[in-house]
Amino acid sequence: YDHKGMGITARGAWESVKRHFRALGRNSQTEDFTCVGIGDMSGDVFGNGMLLSEHIRLVAAFDHRHIFIDPNPDAAVSFKERQRLFAVPRSSWEDYDKSLIARGGGVFPRSAKTVALSAEAKAALGIDESVAEMTPNQLMNAILKAPVDLLWNGGIGTYVKSSAETHADCGDRANNGLRVDGRELRCKVVGEGGNLGMTQRGRIEAAQAGVLLNTDFIDNSAGVDTSDHEVNIKILLGAVMLAGELDQENRNALLASMTDEVGELVLVDNYRQNQALSVMESMSAQRLGSFTHFIQTLESQGLLDRAIEFLPSDAELAERKAKGQGLTRPELAVLLSYDKIVIFNQLLDSDVPEDPYLSKELQRYFPQPLQDKYAEYMLSHRLRREIIATAVTNSLVNRMGSTFLLRMQEDTGETPAQIAKAYTIVRESMQARALWAEIDALDNKVPESVQIQALTGIWHLQRKLTRWMIALPGLLPDIARMVERYQEPFSVLLQSLPGALTESDRGRFEAEFSRLSGLGMSAQLAHFLAALPYLDSSMDIIELSLRESQPVKAVAQAHFALSEALHINWLMAGIEALPVTGRWQAQARGVLRDELQAQQRQLVSTVLGSLQAGKEPSEWVEAWLSRDDAALKYTLGMFTDMRSLSEMDFPTLSVAVRRLAQIASTGTR
Repeated sequence: YDHKGMGITARGAWESVKRHFRALGRNSQTEDFTCVGIGDMSGDVFGNGMLLSEHIRLVAAFDHRHIFIDPNPDAAVSFKERQRLFAVPRSSWEDYDKSLIARGGGVFPRSAKTVALSAEAKAALGIDESVAEMTPNQLMNAILKAPVDLLWNGGIGTYVKSSAETHADCGDRANNGLRVDGRELRCKVVGEGGNLGMTQRGRIEAAQAGVLLNTDFIDNSAGVDTSDHEVNIKILLGAVMLAGELDQENRNALLASMTDEVGELVLVDNYRQNQALSVMESMSAQRLGSFTHFIQTLESQGLLDRAIEFLPSDAELAERKAKGQGLTRPELAVLLSYDKIVIFNQLLDSDVPEDPYLSKELQRYFPQPLQDKYAEYMLSHRLRREIIATAVTNSLVNRMGSTFLLRMQEDTGETPAQIAKAYTIVRESMQARALWAEIDALDNKVPESVQIQALTGIWHLQRKLTRWMIALPGLLPDIARMVERYQEPFSVLLQSLPGALTESDRGRFEAEFSRLSGLGMSAQLAHFLAALPYLDSSMDIIELSLRESQPVKAVAQAHFALSEALHINWLMAGIEALPVTGRWQAQARGVLRDELQAQQRQLVSTVLGSLQAGKEPSEWVEAWLSRDDAALKYTLGMFTDMRSLSEMDFPTLSVAVRRLAQIASTGTR
């Protein structure tokens, strides 16, 4: 595939740009914005990038030959001229039609001793009015610091460092005279189409100063990703040709016909990694302890050197925690990448790639025409295991973040393979991919914070249900069998939920449903998100329904009625609100949560065992609660007293959960 012809590297980096603009509440594809850049229109990344929106107002750019300044560009006119230049072989800024440049602009050779500055150029680039002229290096330095919306790097060289680094640290002597510090950037967004345009410490400094950016390896990954797809497609088609089902000419025609779809598959990866970073960033301050533990663990295993990756020391992390700060996007990008490498190797060494259900992941990797015609050849692809391990790793890390798998391993003692299977079963049972697609479709229709909130809500549920799935006795059977067991009942529970809730819970559900619908969400998505607080126990409800041969809705009614009567939701909220400062406290909280759910499960089972034909589940609960049971009455009185406390601590909540255990055991007698 012709990468420049596809414009794939620039398009991948542009997914990052669009994401950052959405975070600012702006749409880079429909609203004009200002930009400065490094490169020229003959270059692949710069040239393709500067044609990815018709609303770019390119104020200034430079390459190794010229400095281009257009202080007040017309977006539509300048777009057409850039388009023309891109089509001219080996063009330079000198070829730009000067009659189209706004007053006070021009094209200046870098070989000039000085460049006279117009009032318009100074205003556009944020240069002090008293400055009459600058050397080319000074002018390029000013361009890098211009107060614009976007800095687009499509060039070669390192242009931004941190204030704590020397120019020598950057290893790029040619740009020592014009390089800037991260804290000096006045742009809102950086798009790193080129490699090594900033040092990692420069990125972190810029991010801490409020600039929105990732890293070069996140932004410009699409080129390598395209090459990976090409190699794997050619291996597949090689097997088809060996079988005599395809000749060279038709193979080449097929490859060419799939260019656009290969591009789309690659861009989805860019989109999802950006989304993952946004979700991780939103939790970063709150979950800094979890990230700190992740860094320490990988370091102790010799898998990460934080000095090489410029990750903060334990002392720096403690300082950030005290200030309520988290990790920056450039730092989170490093953790995301390391976690993917570690998990990929763990899954490759396991039986996960052998699970028949995951052949769907293998098929989804390839363009649709190949899925339709050559699915059976995919099963014998010589990199089949690697493709499946990559797909499962990407889904796990992009959706659940970089600390999820390690935390699950430590909390449950399970292997990465079992956790990956449990996650996949939960994802498929709750049909999460359809929900994510609906959230993605809201881009530029709702504030990005609303989407992040929705994704975070689903993240919390998946985390809880994955933990539930792992806790099942014995090894998990194959994924297909488990999805078959849980998917349909989950759907039934979700649809019947409003009718199964207590009156007060139903009121809260309906209010949240109305709020989400008012934001522009579909009825289906709003229903699911409004249901989130009530789905934590969904697997318990389904399991009891299957075991007791009772309808899902009836079990759910008994479950929610009992939860309200015994204040179980209040207890669970108290457990969730417990502050944790380290791994062991987090585990203790998790154990208490599991214990409460186990008692709830036992109590609902007891009530179901006492049911009488022709009565509503709420009546079963009422009858069970109205028994002459001293332990029950004492516990309810104790909970009433506890509710008057301003805050609940671990010992108090432990006592409450033990009291429930006593009721559960006496209630079965």
